[in-house]
Amino acid sequence: MPKNTWLIAVAISVALLLVLGGLQIREHGRRRETAEAAEAAARRATELLTATNTALAAELEGLRERTAELEQEVQQAAKAQEGLEQQMRAALESRDVTISELQGKLTVDIVDRVLFDSGLTTLKAEGQAVLRKVAGVLAKFPKRTFQIVGHTDNVPIRTRTADGFSDNWGLSAGRAVAAVRFLVSECGVAPQRLTASGGGEYQPIADNASAEGRAKNRRIAVVVLPEEFAAPDLRKPSGARGVTNLPPELVAPSALGEPSEPQP
Repeated sequence: MPKNTWLIAVAISVALLLVLGGLQIREHGRRRETAEAAEAAARRATELLTATNTALAAELEGLRERTAELEQEVQQAAKAQEGLEQQMRAALESRDVTISELQGKLTVDIVDRVLFDSGLTTLKAEGQAVLRKVAGVLAKFPKRTFQIVGHTDNVPIRTRTADGFSDNWGLSAGRAVAAVRFLVSECGVAPQRLTASGGGEYQPIADNASAEGRAKNRRIAVVVLPEEFAAPDLRKPSGARGVTNLPPELVAPSALGEPSEPQP
């Protein structure tokens, strides 16, 4: 073989080897970069997973603490409810006052003969004494709100009453308002804690067929609501006059913090 031909062959061989070596080096570099990228991605995923696990563990611990707090609150609420019921029974329960509890609502039923004369909405002295006792117990539970609901029997009012009522519904509402007005103006109960309504003859607790049943149905119910029904703010703003949820024409002047006589 001529010398030139041999040299060309050697040069070509060397060139091929260099090309193949370069390709192998490049492939190796590419694979290393891919492996490094995969390793970095795996490391980031591990870090993210670790951070997520840490956050979830902290959240779980927070939920456990909140659960414990809620359980404690439930126990305290149940204890407070039991204490309220016991105090109500000790102060009020009698032949004319009955107390019941259902789904967290404590209801004090006061028969109307203790509170009012027939057909009237003016509180009797005996009724005022009972409402003062109610206010005294509720003063120990300032976060509670309550409803005053008037009820009657099903005997219709034939003629207009001395206070101007022509039906049982109006009479029951008027008596509830009279009780609320007394609790606000005479017992110092915050008006934000009170609502008044009339149930008329439509929510009996006894059979209206007998005189005894009708007597039980003529009543004022004081319904003490659970704490979750409390008004958002039971405190009177500084410098502001008291606010009541009764219509102005039904509120005694002293309940609004206004003088009973006009000032010059």
